[in-house]
Amino acid sequence: MFKKGTRGRAALGSFVFFLAAPAVVAGAIPFALVGWTMEPPLLGLPGERLVGIVAVGTGLAGLLDCFARFALEGRGTPSPVEQTETLVVSGLYRFVRNPMYVCVLAMVAGQALLFGKAWLLPYAGLLLIAFHLFVTLYEEPNLRRRFGTSYETYCLHVSRWRPRLRPWRG
Repeated sequence: MFKKGTRGRAALGSFVFFLAAPAVVAGAIPFALVGWTMEPPLLGLPGERLVGIVAVGTGLAGLLDCFARFALEGRGTPSPVEQTETLVVSGLYRFVRNPMYVCVLAMVAGQALLFGKAWLLPYAGLLLIAFHLFVTLYEEPNLRRRFGTSYETYCLHVSRWRPRLRPWRG
């Protein structure tokens, strides 16, 4: 249908991967664990639900932006099956090396606050551990092999998990 390395193929592949991975991890599994019914506020703080809405919305917007960058700039997908042709270091990637994972975690934690579901916090913790292991054992070694010194330079300036206050302009 689409030739490898085209933006159309990358966009289609990214959409399919979005439905298969983050939509399941940040949507279907939290729903299966606790449902999306409102409980009393988790911490009992004023504005807690609003913080949850902002976290979910910001996480989703950031995730969609990252997926678009992979397809349009990198001409690939976040999936290990159809990786990008170029190293993507624009957008949120100027602040943190793994913004997709950070966005998913923000969405899950935001749902915990929004719906008052404490069980989502340990789930977010398990996700963080799984993401960290996947990143350190698979993604980073793979990116070092594929992109060499350009990835090493990027790693020197942009943290794996803690966002920079100012964008890296490498």
